[in-house]
Amino acid sequence: MTTIQKQAQSPIAHLTPEDIEQIGVELDAIRQSVLDSRGADDAAYIRKVIKVQRSLELGSRAVLLASIFPPAWVVGTAGLSVAKILENMEIGHNILHGQWDWMRDPKIHSTTWEWDMATPARAWQHSHNELHHTYTNVIGKDNDLGYGIMRVDEDQRWHPFFLAQPLWNFINACFFEYGIAAYDLELGRHLRVPKDKRSPQFKAEVRAVLKKIRAQATKDYLVHPALSIPTGSFLPTLAANFTANVVRNLWSHSVIMCGHFPEGVETFEKASIDGETHGEWYVRQMLGSANISGSKAMHMMTGNLSFQIEHHLFPDLNSNRYAEIAPQVQALFEKYGLTYTTGSLPKQVYSAWHKVVRLSLPNGWLATTTKKNLPSQVALLYKMSKGGPKVRRAAQARLDQVARRQDLAA
Repeated sequence: MTTIQKQAQSPIAHLTPEDIEQIGVELDAIRQSVLDSRGADDAAYIRKVIKVQRSLELGSRAVLLASIFPPAWVVGTAGLSVAKILENMEIGHNILHGQWDWMRDPKIHSTTWEWDMATPARAWQHSHNELHHTYTNVIGKDNDLGYGIMRVDEDQRWHPFFLAQPLWNFINACFFEYGIAAYDLELGRHLRVPKDKRSPQFKAEVRAVLKKIRAQATKDYLVHPALSIPTGSFLPTLAANFTANVVRNLWSHSVIMCGHFPEGVETFEKASIDGETHGEWYVRQMLGSANISGSKAMHMMTGNLSFQIEHHLFPDLNSNRYAEIAPQVQALFEKYGLTYTTGSLPKQVYSAWHKVVRLSLPNGWLATTTKKNLPSQVALLYKMSKGGPKVRRAAQARLDQVARRQDLAA
């Protein structure tokens, strides 16, 4: 996963400027076909999903009032987990993208909806809709790529600090909503500024996030468990809410990782988007995203972000139509000789995590390590971890040399 501009064989080298702009024209036509045909059936879909989600959440919370009994705990926790995933993925994420604004329903509108996440809707819309979707997979511009805490490209200089990134990624997955809140606040950058010099806007945003977290915690960890006291279910209900939140976080994190981090997804240099045309923006979205194959139920549970390629091409189209246009988009990839990156959920999760581990290590270390040379490779890694920049550069040169020999042998 090195930036597309530095690859020996660029996957878009065969495209002429005219090809790229024609891709934009054809994608615009696909988008327009959905705009022209959406209507009552689409509106009925989102209203039904919201109704089902709310009924499932209410029913699950009712069952958990008797969660001292194990069957009730299992059923209630499973139901609440699914309800939270639906609210987060298929409902909240997509409403906040403005996918349903065309209905002109003030209750289902990107300017009025608030979701069950630690980040206030408005703050998330800025970091996600305005920044991530504009600068998709551009190193140094798209902070969603690694969330500012991971090495995401071979061209990023390796440091021993990155050895722990699989652990950070797992912790971030478990508490994903809070990691996103910190990321949306650009917490790391602001905390480096002396307290008395931090901007009033940042302080106001922190207060808004803390207010949102308090409201969520009160609902999940105080009010709902307190209602279970008469049945002796306070602690089981507390545990059920915590479990449902962790399940939702793990699921959301996995879906998002699968959409932008598996092998085959490209990254881009910052300078490459200077003067970027409409067609070039489309091509970057095509190559900077990946899909997940699966059933209709799985697609709904991902918020149809299993069609991440289609979502990044058309983030404001209602999600229930992505499955319909996906074959047309895939045909366009084939027509222009581009790779439509997709795979099953287990395959994409493995691929994304493999990359997290691979990039936590020096370039080529994992690829050049065998059972036979493992002791010497571990010793080399230890030397690189303890040594300074000069030691790391020399060791990296050695790894690169071994990797080149392996490539020639293959």
